[in-house]
Amino acid sequence: VQLQASGGGLVQTGGSLSLSCSASGSRFSRVVMGWYRQAPGKEREFLSGISTSGGTTSYADSVKGRFTISWDDMKNMLYLEMNSLKPEDTAVYYCAAGGNFAVLMTRPNFWGQGTQVTVSS
Repeated sequence: VQLQASGGGLVQTGGSLSLSCSASGSRFSRVVMGWYRQAPGKEREFLSGISTSGGTTSYADSVKGRFTISWDDMKNMLYLEMNSLKPEDTAVYYCAAGGNFAVLMTRPNFWGQGTQVTVSS
């Protein structure tokens, strides 16, 4: 399984940014895909997950209402639409995959490489 995240960059406070993650090397029909982030000096933080079968989603309180996760099963692509960005959203963002939400939110089976998001004040 390979996960490849992209789309990070520099954005001003209040701005928007979209992240993408391409998934390959397996079938992703019944797994949970998600996003984490890690800020300097902090632990990696779960942000959001989505079931590839049924589309059930979960969000951390820190991003609920601002971030939207989606999955395109035709393209095997995971997305994270980020709005109303704040300086505290600055971090390296990672996509991940797990067999279910419990796995995704605790110890994902697979990780992509990170993409840097920087929000300037």
